[in-house]
Amino acid sequence: MKWNMNQGAPGFWCCYKTNHTMELIYPLATNGKLFPWAKIRLPPDVVPLHYDLVLQPNLTTLKFAGSVNIVVNVIQVTWKIVLHSSGLNITKATITSAGGHQAKPAEFLEYPLHDQIAVMAPEALLVGQNYTVNIEYSSNLSDTYYGFYKISYKDETSEQRWFAATQFEPLAARSAFPCFDEPAFKATFLIKIKRDEKLLTLSNMPKVPKATTPVTHGIVQDEFFVSLKMSTYLVAFVVADLKNISRETNGSLVSIYAIPQHLNQVGYALNTAVKLLEFYQEYFLINYPLEKLDLVAIPDFQSGAMENWGLITFRETALLFDSDTSSARDKKLITAVIAHELAHQWFGNLVTMEWWNDLWLNEGFATFMEYVAMEEIFPDLHSDEDLLNLIFKAMMKDSLNSSHPVSSAVQSSEQIEEMFDALSYIKGASLLLMLKHYLTKDVFQAGIEVYLHNHNYGSAQSDDLWDSMNEVSIFDTLFLFFHCSDQQTCGNVKKLMKTWILHKGFPLVTVVRKRNVISIQQEKFLYHMEPENWTSDTSYLWHIPLTYITSSCNFTHCTNAYLLDQKSAVIELPEEVEWIKFNVDMNGYYIVHYTEDWKTLIDLLKKNHTALSPKDRANLINNIFNLAGLGKESLEKAFELIDYLNKESSTAPLTQALFQLSHIYSLLEKKGEQQLAHRIEHLLGDKIDQQRWTDDGTLSERELRSMLLAFACTHDMRNCRTTATEMFKKWMKSNGTMSLPSDVMKAIFIAGAKSSDGWEFLLKMYSSSVSEAEKSKMIEALATTEDVRKLIWLMQNSLEGEVIRAQELSHIISTVSQSLTGYLLAWDFVKENWEKLTRKFHLGSYTIQNIISLSTSQFATKAHLLEVKSFFESKSEESSQLRCVKEAIDTIQLNIQWMERNLAKLQELL
Repeated sequence: MKWNMNQGAPGFWCCYKTNHTMELIYPLATNGKLFPWAKIRLPPDVVPLHYDLVLQPNLTTLKFAGSVNIVVNVIQVTWKIVLHSSGLNITKATITSAGGHQAKPAEFLEYPLHDQIAVMAPEALLVGQNYTVNIEYSSNLSDTYYGFYKISYKDETSEQRWFAATQFEPLAARSAFPCFDEPAFKATFLIKIKRDEKLLTLSNMPKVPKATTPVTHGIVQDEFFVSLKMSTYLVAFVVADLKNISRETNGSLVSIYAIPQHLNQVGYALNTAVKLLEFYQEYFLINYPLEKLDLVAIPDFQSGAMENWGLITFRETALLFDSDTSSARDKKLITAVIAHELAHQWFGNLVTMEWWNDLWLNEGFATFMEYVAMEEIFPDLHSDEDLLNLIFKAMMKDSLNSSHPVSSAVQSSEQIEEMFDALSYIKGASLLLMLKHYLTKDVFQAGIEVYLHNHNYGSAQSDDLWDSMNEVSIFDTLFLFFHCSDQQTCGNVKKLMKTWILHKGFPLVTVVRKRNVISIQQEKFLYHMEPENWTSDTSYLWHIPLTYITSSCNFTHCTNAYLLDQKSAVIELPEEVEWIKFNVDMNGYYIVHYTEDWKTLIDLLKKNHTALSPKDRANLINNIFNLAGLGKESLEKAFELIDYLNKESSTAPLTQALFQLSHIYSLLEKKGEQQLAHRIEHLLGDKIDQQRWTDDGTLSERELRSMLLAFACTHDMRNCRTTATEMFKKWMKSNGTMSLPSDVMKAIFIAGAKSSDGWEFLLKMYSSSVSEAEKSKMIEALATTEDVRKLIWLMQNSLEGEVIRAQELSHIISTVSQSLTGYLLAWDFVKENWEKLTRKFHLGSYTIQNIISLSTSQFATKAHLLEVKSFFESKSEESSQLRCVKEAIDTIQLNIQWMERNLAKLQELL
């Protein structure tokens, strides 16, 4: 065990020799005594059954006091009870035996490196007996976004108000109360909170009526009903001045809470939450088990939302909908986040992953169900197209050497934090989507029902899910639909899915067509780079449920299927066809290389692009650009394929093309190359000209308009800036009272922020706006300025969190790092403020992952590669070993390789 003396814990381990091998015994507690446990995971000798928790947060002193009684059951005889505690000042500990009336004082030892304390029993704790541990303590409300934390906001009269809330996932319940803080240690919780009588408290369960009692002058205590059996990371409480609206559905009261000035923006969320709750109860055939469900908009919040059972917390932009300033895109975001968090009430809360290595069982499932629910209830939102674009991005991450299997062994807090990434969420969801198509919709749904029924109020591992699917999968259906070389593989869900979740990366399937004979072969999609740590496992075999359509019948019901569980295989078609397209609607997690057949598909898109679905067209664009990056296909051919885009009117292919082109544009721009702009304008100019500066049309058309015009105004294409600047000037003249179409608001603000007066006015409006949707568009526009001092001011002030909330920082860095003016500034800012950033957002968190990858993703020179490597090597081992750091380095190496391979060709091409 390597010791880092900066951890603030004693740095000595005691060892003794047995047969000449060194064995670890025990580390030392803070008082110099032996601490009786050496592992990061808690011992299995006692388990918690119930917690009685009393808390008194003080929003004036910003401290809190607490007392917890934990009823534990002894599994094997022991003298110690080891549990978690982090940053708590413990003043007293006692143990009471089941029949005993006498609480006996107990010695307690602290070992901060593992966030552990050991309560030492005065006598042996006997198997099968229950004991009650009582611990009294105090602490400060956190100034990060983690644990029991405080935030401030301005009320309607511009007075500063304080707000206390919790964020415990993954490892912060221990910083609010001593507890067994691992997901499998489920227990029931009775919570009491003392608060100022003018404030409101919420927790997972409803308040016990008439149980609010006076404590001292102006302070009262609320008591909540005993919870269901649940994990510590799902416990939650909020103390603030909030207002709400509510509606009952199927015996549960659904409420949306917000600070008073935002109460007029919660209507959409209430309607959406009720519809989704009803949908999930029908889909899972299990009723939502609590009598209430609260959704709370929190003024300053690090992630998008958190699924605490019965008390879901949200960032305001993910819950509040303002009909004047929220765009079609905003509406989709709110719907998706509510759908995701409500799915967790079953996946995650009712059935929880046993340990964080299977986090994807929570997050992949909630992401997958979010899209299932949205397609069913809100088909006009076309959310499946969003999932498609997210899968493309996850595959970029998964193609790097720094990637990890969806299910990966984790232990340290940084490793656990880093599991919250695109692979757990999006690759997890994508694999479930693939399985759903493989098993058929009904079999898949039945498997989910079995899984939830078998494990409710308990914990599960990935294998439990595959076993539930195997229980219901009707072999005959599979054989009818999927051609398999091996009948045993065909019916075995566990065997199939293990090839996907226990291995990083994904397959590249190469297709060669000779008349009616199709040869297919799989290999790992792998960038050949030469770093010393490159690990190659090219011999790996996936079991790939391939799907394909051909020119003889290209409707969805004509989808053909083949399970490729060998390195290569041959498919014989009943007749010769003009073209074949694999991975129908991108329902599989793999990339396809058509070798000679790319030409046929390029011609098809030119002549009759609607012969393929919009998702299939987006899939071809994505695949060919990826293959060009890999060197398997020429960039020229990729550009040839997107030549058809002037006829394209669907969002998915246009979004994917813009994504690929923006990426190349950004790399070229840093080299002073501008030619690509003309090519993009030639391709999309007519599309940009056709957009109206209004909010009419279908949600899909509106979203496309937002995207195209924001892109055109950012890159100064067509007359976008002229139109937008005129509208901005009128808005400025009206002192911000004139209403702007919400879908084009961002484009208008981006144009306005180019002038110094416009930027200052926008900042003034930002400070006074009560619409979070509007503020979000303003902040992005403010970050597109070319004024270096303003960009530095913006990042600095967001980190300080006074004028601009710290929750906006990664959004700001993301925007700043895209531009030629800002990309070096963003990286300098990260370097200079690294300690502050990791203290505020903690190491490994999603925010830190984003900040690292965004601030370095534009680099494409060896000098920058060296600088990024050296910077992280100079930091603590915890920092330099972060997976997102390795990913940033991989990305820069890829950018360098891409430029070496393609720059000269591009100059010719353009």
